[in-house]
Amino acid sequence: MNARSRSVAGAVAWRSVHNFLTNPALFFPAVIFPLFFFAAFAGGLSNIGNVPGFDYPNGYTAFQFGFVLLQAAAFGGVFTGFGIAADFESGFGRRMMLAAPNRLAIIAGYSAAALVRAGIISALLFGIALLVGMDLSAGAADLVAMIVLALLVNLAAGLWGAGIALRFRSLQAGPLMQTPVFLVLFLAPVYVPLDLLTSWIHTVASINPITPIIEAVRSLIAGEPEYVGIAFLIGIVLTLLFGLWAVRGMHKAEAAGG
Repeated sequence: MNARSRSVAGAVAWRSVHNFLTNPALFFPAVIFPLFFFAAFAGGLSNIGNVPGFDYPNGYTAFQFGFVLLQAAAFGGVFTGFGIAADFESGFGRRMMLAAPNRLAIIAGYSAAALVRAGIISALLFGIALLVGMDLSAGAADLVAMIVLALLVNLAAGLWGAGIALRFRSLQAGPLMQTPVFLVLFLAPVYVPLDLLTSWIHTVASINPITPIIEAVRSLIAGEPEYVGIAFLIGIVLTLLFGLWAVRGMHKAEAAGG
């Protein structure tokens, strides 16, 4: 990537982060949406923590925080696709493509912005969760691993959304970006541990690639790491696969003339 392409990537990232931080219509939904789920799950369903067999050591608030953290990261990545689609609808995407000798710099810029946004939202979620009394047993290394896993989920979801956005270049493709991510997340062990699920949902959750990541994050919160290696492997593989998906999407956008 030459200097001009790096400059374009930096400009795309800066523009996306600046718009996110200065536009209440973008910032507040990104914060309120995960907080709503955190309050609904951890507060409204807290009695689930008393059911027989629920043995998560740090309580139901911490159990649900692990899921909400990944959910916020995933949907933050998907919203990157919405931003790309909006930019192409407005004509800005075509101007970016003309400015960048290496069009992959555009994907890099949007991905970098998504990671920054995910970091901001994760920090806010951590702060609020601790304020409401979440029991956190993670050490420094556990916290780093947890954050990196969340960022991998954000990056993979962002590249998925980017691939859709670059193929359709329209906000009308929004449901195609969001619905598969929503289904994958909610067909995982959301409300109870995997061992307490029954019937078809247990079968689906057992083969769901996001399940080991959720369980790894929950184990890191408790300071008892499990499934961390397989979680990182899955996160890296998903990022690479959806990275290829996004690159092919960029080639299709180029062939269509932006």
